[in-house]
Amino acid sequence: MLAFTFLTAFGVGFGYAAWALVCRGAACPSVEVLDEYTPRQTSKLYAADGRFLAEIGLERRTLIKLGEVPKVARDAFLITEDKRFYDHAGIDWIRFVGASLKNVRTLSYVEGFSTITMQLAGNIFPERINRRERSGTAALVRKLKEAKVARAIESRYTKDKIFELYLNQIYLGNGAHGIETAAQRYFGKSARNVNLAEAALLAALPKAPGRYDPRRNPDRALSRRNTILGLMHNEGVIGEADKNLARAYPLELAQREEAGDVAPYYVEWIRQQLDEQFGRSLYEQGLKVYTTLDLDMQLAAERALEAQLRSIEAGKYGKFEHKTYEMYLAQTAGNTEAALVPNAPYLQGAFIAMDPRSGAVRALIGGRDFDDSKFNRATQALRQPGSTFKPIVYATAIQNGRPPSYSIDDGPLVVPQMGGEDWAPQNYDLQFMGPMGLRRALYLSRNLATVRLGMELGETTVIEMARKFGISTPIPPYPSIHIGAGDVYPIEMIARIPPSRHWARARARMRSSGSRMRRETCCGSPTR
Repeated sequence: MLAFTFLTAFGVGFGYAAWALVCRGAACPSVEVLDEYTPRQTSKLYAADGRFLAEIGLERRTLIKLGEVPKVARDAFLITEDKRFYDHAGIDWIRFVGASLKNVRTLSYVEGFSTITMQLAGNIFPERINRRERSGTAALVRKLKEAKVARAIESRYTKDKIFELYLNQIYLGNGAHGIETAAQRYFGKSARNVNLAEAALLAALPKAPGRYDPRRNPDRALSRRNTILGLMHNEGVIGEADKNLARAYPLELAQREEAGDVAPYYVEWIRQQLDEQFGRSLYEQGLKVYTTLDLDMQLAAERALEAQLRSIEAGKYGKFEHKTYEMYLAQTAGNTEAALVPNAPYLQGAFIAMDPRSGAVRALIGGRDFDDSKFNRATQALRQPGSTFKPIVYATAIQNGRPPSYSIDDGPLVVPQMGGEDWAPQNYDLQFMGPMGLRRALYLSRNLATVRLGMELGETTVIEMARKFGISTPIPPYPSIHIGAGDVYPIEMIARIPPSRHWARARARMRSSGSRMRRETCCGSPTR
């Protein structure tokens, strides 16, 4: 009896001391900052027709008022995470005692007792309360901090305010922070419109977002969802019929375009332009950005490019002797080190579609797999343009007084090279067509006629014209540039006007819009 009394007194004294000292020296954050606290929101990108395209931000989050969240969703989170939330003052002592006894009995930490308010404290102040601490003294200190900050939050704010902050702050996997963004990412709809089955699935995620990810682990996610539906039924918030109907509801996840998972290379390209203009506001203030992308054209382009690349790999145009994309995926599955290879060792492709009247980019693909290789081959890669450079040569000729009927010889040509073999270019058909007009030479894309014309005009003159067309890459003054041997950026080859000029005008237009640019802006394409 004496020993029990001593141990009890010691435990109470130790607990009181720990509670009193855990936040000494400003070790715990001040909850007063929540008076002005607004979680960071993402900026949203929209296609030309107003359809949602993607989100840009440090954390993907869209705020929603508690009153706009359906009751079934609120009940699902409350019953799963903290069913006595509206009855306690930050610490659920009933749950604490039960979890403590179970942990002591098993001599391990198998059950936690975090309330919604304690979770909120850890999520809002991660730099002061490290929720990754799961064992030892560090975990005990972390729990004490959470509890003390939770009590301070509860003494200052209403339950509804705390619950609203929690629903907007909690991480629910797939880069989604908050219930509204999670509903958009998983179901392609607002949290305002989720049904009972979808609400239970969202409530399943806080415990382990990766483990219960419905995209990667659908069976596990459905099992957890059904468990939560059972809990809701046991607590009396839903009836037997509703529970059974929701359990039978299939897992219907949003398509890529509905979930904001489309045109990643285009989105990243636009993000870089916006970052230069808006800086931190882009990631924190929830701007709306309307682009020139045609979503239907983009999706069609992605399908067409992938089909063409697979045809090449399948040997449609001759034996393909390199590693295919499917082989690469099979070899790197589950191997994180292999996925860090800087240059993707499989066939790549790029695609750009631009409106010739305005220069607005309607579709853009920079590679085959953005997650594997973020290098944008449409805007960053240096590639030889080949015959697409020829119009610049002919434009130079017209600019310098040659009429379309001007005659140029498409006969054999040998260009002497200093210190090496002479260069003897050929036409693709290995034929010579003799003298012809500029119009016909361009129409037939004749190499020899074009090289002769370029040499007559002078390489420097052609390079100057290329600069006027917006080509910014170094172009060496050699005859081979006339048939596209000089490296260029693909985006510059089809730009109607130099990208930098358009973007300068776009910036000026956005600045003149006053306060409107803080929340909503229009910045089609930097190459418009």
